[in-house]
Parts: sequence; C-alpha cells; structure tokens
Amino acid sequence: MDIQAYKEKYQEEGAPGWDAIDAALLPIYGEQQPLTHWGTILKHMLGGEDPIDGISVYASEAGGSPHWHFITYGFSSLYYDEESLGKDFSKFGFELTFRLKPRNGWEVETDSKWAVSLLQNIAKYVFSSGNWFEPFHWMPANGPIKLNDDTLIHGLIFIVDPQLPEIMTPHGRVQFLQLVGVTEKEINMIRDKQIDAATIIDRLKQNNPLLICDLDRQISVV
Repeated sequence: MDIQAYKEKYQEEGAPGWDAIDAALLPIYGEQQPLTHWGTILKHMLGGEDPIDGISVYASEAGGSPHWHFITYGFSSLYYDEESLGKDFSKFGFELTFRLKPRNGWEVETDSKWAVSLLQNIAKYVFSSGNWFEPFHWMPANGPIKLNDDTLIHGLIFIVDPQLPEIMTPHGRVQFLQLVGVTEKEINMIRDKQIDAATIIDRLKQNNPLLICDLDRQISVV
C-alpha cells in the first residue's frame, strides 16, 4: 500500500492497526463481544503510565476447556501513522495473549485485574528496555505470577497463540505471542539449562493443547 492509498483508506483519527487485530479475532469470535475490555484513561503516547492502550478478555470454549482469552492492543502500531506505513514489523512486531482457567466463583470484572497488571508490567519492561519477545523466550516472575497467591506458577514461556496466526497490517507484521504459565521447578530447570522451553511446551500440550494457564496446577512436567 502506497501513501496515497493509505490516506484514502484511513482517516487521520483512525486506528488501522487496531482494526487489523479486530479482523484477526473475527474468525474466532465472530460478533461475540469481549467479556470486558480494559482501556487506559490516558494513552501512553499522551503521557499515560500504562503502555498498553487496551486489553480485551473473551470467553472461550476452545479445546473443550472454558477459559478467558486476553488479547493486548499496544505492542504494535495501532493508530494512523504515515511513518509506520510499509515497515517490516509493526512497532515491536507482536501482541500478547493469555489463556486463563477461571477459579470457581471468579468474576471477570474483578478477577482479571491481576492478569491485566501482569501484561502491563511486561509492556513496561518492553517499552523501557526496547527488548522484544519471540516464540520460546521465557521469563521468571520472581514469585507467583499472581501476587499474594499460593500458586506454583512462577514463570512464563512465550509461544505463538494456537488460534491466531501472524497478520500483516498496514504498519507491518504482527505476531500473537501467548503467555504460558510454568511452575517454579520448570522455570528453574530452563534457567539452569537442564531442559529447554520447547520441550516443556511439548509436554504441557499433551494434556493441555491450548496451553491454558491453571493457577491450581500442582504437577510439573519435569
């Protein structure tokens, strides 16, 4: 797309990158609305504290296991930006997703806040450091991924979201990277090079093909 076609198709107040993410979700969720959408009051580009402008949470039955599916808006270039047109990668080149098994009695409006904070904290690291993530990168959480919880999930591995292939936007490519929760034992063994992240993922997939995070998981795969 050349600059003239870009100007003709999109308005300066438009959000072609955001629209491209919505279009990628359409084959999965159709007209289904998110359970909730977490948006920033003051956008990061205007001085807001949180780098991610929006996080949608969908109810998913995929894989036969009901869960919440989080999708971020903000690691890629969302808004009208002629300078971003035709880039290889849209800003950092990815958005994050996260699949979470709700605990009994959880209400999405209150009990997804911690996961939203987790995603925003990762974004703060990316935006401040300039570093990005790719499939099978991993990171320790230095404690439970949900603060003040007795979960054994203490780390994360990044994979390509099983339902969301890479897309091409007017601002470049965007990959959807899903966070996969792993136990303290698993993340320590990756750190100590006793096993690699891809092997952990292969083992987790055997009983959990969509790699939904279960905070109550007690058994490690190592």
